[in-house]
Amino acid sequence: MISSSRPVLAIASVLTALMLVVLDASIVNVALPSLVRDLGVSAASAVMVVTAYQAGLVMALLPCAALGESLGHRRVFIGGVALFTVASGFCAAAPNLTVLVMARLGQGLGAAAVMSLGVALLRAIVPAHRLSVAIGWNALVVALTSAAGPTIGALILSLASWPWLFAVNLPVGALVLAMARNLPRAPGSARRLDRVNLVLSMCAFGLLIVGAEWIAKAPALGVGASVGAGLGLMLLIRREASHAAPLLPLDLLRAPSFRRSVMASVCCFIGQGAALVALPFHLQHGLGLSPLEAGLYITPWPLTAAVSATLAGRLAKPSTTAAFCAAGCAFLSAGLLAASAWPLAEAPFAILPIVMLCGLGFGLFQVTNNRNMFLSAPPERSGAAGGLQSMARLTGQTAGVVGMTLLFSQLGLDTAPRLGLAMGAAFTLAAGLVSALHRSKLEAYPA
Repeated sequence: MISSSRPVLAIASVLTALMLVVLDASIVNVALPSLVRDLGVSAASAVMVVTAYQAGLVMALLPCAALGESLGHRRVFIGGVALFTVASGFCAAAPNLTVLVMARLGQGLGAAAVMSLGVALLRAIVPAHRLSVAIGWNALVVALTSAAGPTIGALILSLASWPWLFAVNLPVGALVLAMARNLPRAPGSARRLDRVNLVLSMCAFGLLIVGAEWIAKAPALGVGASVGAGLGLMLLIRREASHAAPLLPLDLLRAPSFRRSVMASVCCFIGQGAALVALPFHLQHGLGLSPLEAGLYITPWPLTAAVSATLAGRLAKPSTTAAFCAAGCAFLSAGLLAASAWPLAEAPFAILPIVMLCGLGFGLFQVTNNRNMFLSAPPERSGAAGGLQSMARLTGQTAGVVGMTLLFSQLGLDTAPRLGLAMGAAFTLAAGLVSALHRSKLEAYPA
């Protein structure tokens, strides 16, 4: 633990920044139909606004984690918040889809520093005996904010136009920068970073997103980008094979508990990412609801997740990690499958208990799985653990969003949302099966 002059403000700056960048990953989902109408683009093109943000995050997460360990977590974190805030201003002023997509990419690059270094900063602020609680706070903020995004977006859209989804970030970002002055000024390790590996990592993960995005629209481009991403990752792994603290944290993945948590997180967030794109279209197009009404129907998800996440944070122990994670995924999978199959036109209010079931499962899984992941990593690799945890979540969410893009381009608005929810149910069930493999006691590291 490293002392901070005002630890409460330091913790508030980290959690508020985390809330801001996670919220922007999902807040625009409910606005996609509005973007289709106002910008005159197709549904598949509008989804690029979501994908661009995810691409920036995925590209920069591991480089930001490495920069934080080398230059100091505080310095890189503040730079990321500043970039995110400036890019939000460009999003709010974007005159067309192209500018909006590029600004969203910039937002993602800045958000990567926040997501990868948040837990490392919390680990430096709080005392050792409170570390588990702080990790629970982090996981709770991620779980609640990602689930509440559509509801908050719907509320903003009921009062203003879609540019205000991004304009509200400006005062909040300024507040975070003011509070961030209280973060501990711990020096970095000063270890030399391999610039070639940094660029190689960003290019490889960037090509991976491009390949996934274009595989249906332009198969040759999509396949070429995917092959390039695979070759880049292979070269990166080969170049870092002898590194004690590699950019791509293969050292952490050698621990079975950490590895299974990462795999389960990817699968669960594929399902969640697909669901949070599919549900607004399912409710607005299928039932003719307004964005606000659709958001209100989804509201029980984050509210129930808040309750279940709090309970999981207090009750879950290393010996019950598998049970909590598997049960959470089972509830979430059942809820998504019910949302896909239920004839909503005959009984629209039935969606309320269904999304409550989704929230119950999501909260149980997210807090327990994240805490297991972070406590499986040594303190000196906190940045890498945070980067990989966020990478797992965002890779899953991006895959879910890309999957919905493919479904929209091939099936249209009548069939794609239902099939997307069913796809989400299958992946969250897979996450539960992976979680059930946890058998050994968690090897927790000290702060």
